[in-house]
Amino acid sequence: MTNAPLLPPLACDCHVHIYDERFPLAGTATFKPPHSPLAAYRQVQRGLGLQRAVLVQPMGYGLNNRCLLDALAQLGDAARGVAVVAPDVGDAELARLHAAGVRGVRFMMLAGSGGVLPWQALPPLAARMAPLGWTVNLQLDGRDLPQYKALVDALPGKVVIDHIGKFIEPVSVQHPAFKALQGVLDAPQRWVKLSAPYETSRLGPPVYADVAALACALVASHPGCCLWASNWPHPNFQPRPADADMLALLYGWAPDESTRRRILVDNAAAAFGFDPHPVTPPGTP
Repeated sequence: MTNAPLLPPLACDCHVHIYDERFPLAGTATFKPPHSPLAAYRQVQRGLGLQRAVLVQPMGYGLNNRCLLDALAQLGDAARGVAVVAPDVGDAELARLHAAGVRGVRFMMLAGSGGVLPWQALPPLAARMAPLGWTVNLQLDGRDLPQYKALVDALPGKVVIDHIGKFIEPVSVQHPAFKALQGVLDAPQRWVKLSAPYETSRLGPPVYADVAALACALVASHPGCCLWASNWPHPNFQPRPADADMLALLYGWAPDESTRRRILVDNAAAAFGFDPHPVTPPGTP
């Protein structure tokens, strides 16, 4: 796979990290990422034919969202942000972030990942986010989802689950944990990102068949709940996969053109608050 397929207008990459050496890492950072500034991602974006992006606060920056906000200011309405905030964040700060293009908060629940928000912070923060139309962006080991499903089901507002459920040991489509993920998606305003199969696959490239089976099952059962993301710049993973290959995988998972448009455009707009029909398309000079 070398050539990126032709994408529909307003196609969105729903999980991108920007690492810029102008902004120092937090003391809680678990690894030193390569310099991956917005200019480098924009080259990837143009090469793939993507017009929108969701920038997700890297754990390496902790609660300091300056790098994220700098990139959002440069991209304007063609981007949305997912920040990390303190549990007691003030209303004024939430309003400031909203005006800057933030539309969600990241909850990283994997052990050793540098996540700073505990499970007990999730319900009260979600209650404050819901009136803003923000998403709870949740990453956890999908095998733990049965334990937390009731909590997730009770959250108000939008919830997006990362990386095909991020089953650290890939499971079958009949596994109770995968069924729990599908159960979460049965509720309104719930989505899952079809992304980063390389992080959990035991079978590996080029098709990551064990994780691909889960992605295909999600597209078949919940096409209105699926998002696509590159996970650029594939932090802390070597060798880095080709971005065009990651996008091409979607064409195997969702072979129907109308379903792909739904995933790349409509679902992303609903999850992250993009204008579904902008007068001037993103990226227009």
